[in-house]
Formats: sequence, structure tokens, C-alpha cells
Amino acid sequence: VEGLTGNVFPLLSGSRSSKTFKPKKNIPEGSHQYELLKHAEATLGSGNLRQAVMLPEGEDLNEWIAVNTVDFFNQINMLYGTITEFCTETSCPVMSAGPRYEYHWADGTNIKKPIKCSAPKYIDYLMTWVQDQLDDETLFPSKIGVPFPKNFMSVAKTILKRLFRVYAHIYHQHFDSVMRLQEEAHLNTSFKHFIFFVQEFNLIDRRELAPLQELIEKLGSKDR
Repeated sequence: VEGLTGNVFPLLSGSRSSKTFKPKKNIPEGSHQYELLKHAEATLGSGNLRQAVMLPEGEDLNEWIAVNTVDFFNQINMLYGTITEFCTETSCPVMSAGPRYEYHWADGTNIKKPIKCSAPKYIDYLMTWVQDQLDDETLFPSKIGVPFPKNFMSVAKTILKRLFRVYAHIYHQHFDSVMRLQEEAHLNTSFKHFIFFVQEFNLIDRRELAPLQELIEKLGSKDR
């Protein structure tokens, strides 16, 4: 249970609705992180997701987690952006992942006491908060030689824990819309990649994953 209001940027051409979502977070071309991202994309293309999430030999774990966290933010941002017209104050008055799981928002700075809010409001708080973390050079340094802070891993874990909630909401409340848009293969691949990554480095507590536990087990069993 846990924002921050901030600027929301209109989705560029091809938006399915007048709703808005966050701009893509770009990793600077020519940087080492960009090379890592290209490596990640190449290994993903091999189809072996378990192998694709492993730390490449000789690479820094923090940097690998940073690059992938940015990539997951972009993926979830895009996936949620396609169903925003179905996720409204009326259709989703609370942020939930099925009847048993409801999330209240707090960020520990601006909103210290968790507040109950609609799913679109919660997800706007969440994605704005994540974007602010990713843009903070003291947390996510993009320049070579600038060290990651000592609390980097705990920040990354909080980001990934919260991003998981957007997947959980989409699966529980909007999967019929995802299927109508014929995006279920894209959603499943993205989520599988995300889960294999957080499992590889033990980044999300098992209890947090409970809303999608059955799906996680199903995705994992196909790879054994």
C-alpha cells in the first residue's frame, strides 16, 4: 500500500483515446546502458527468457537492473496506454487486482498516509512517481563512472513492486479489453519477461506477487 502529481503528457499520434500517459524514458544512445539495452533486446530475440534476464558476464548488477527497470517502465506505460479508455473513475473506482486485493497510494513524501483512489488516479500517481525516480540522476545515473547510490537496490525493488500492480490490475480488470485489441500475446510476453527478471534477482516479495500467482506458475511451468 502506498505519488506525486506532475505533468502528464499527451500521447503522440495513434492514441486510442483522449487520455494521457507518460512519455517514454529514453536511455541515451552511445552510452554503456544503451549497449546493455541492445544486448537485452538481442538475447530476448533468442526466445529464451530465462537466459535473457541473466546478468551478462562482467557487467554491474545495479546497471543491469537500472536498464531493465527503465525498459519495464516503458513497456507497462505503453500497455496501459492502450487500455486507458476502459480504465475510468466509473469502471475502476478503486485500484484493485481482483476482489481480494486493493491498493491505496502513498509515496512517503507528498502523500504519507495511504489514500484510497480510483485505478486511473492511482496509476497516474504511480507512473509519475516512477518517472521522477528514473529521472533522478542521483538514483539512476546515466553517465559512465557515476556510482549508484547505496540505497539503489531498495529503490529499484519499490519501483518494480509498484509496476507489478499495473500488470495485476490490467490482468484482473481489463483482460477482456486486451483480448479485443488482440494484445494478449504482447502483454503475456512482457509480463513473463518481467516475472523472470524479478525472480532471477529476487526483487519482489512473493506475497506481493499473490494476485497473479496462478498465472506466474503457469508461465514458469512452460519453461521447465
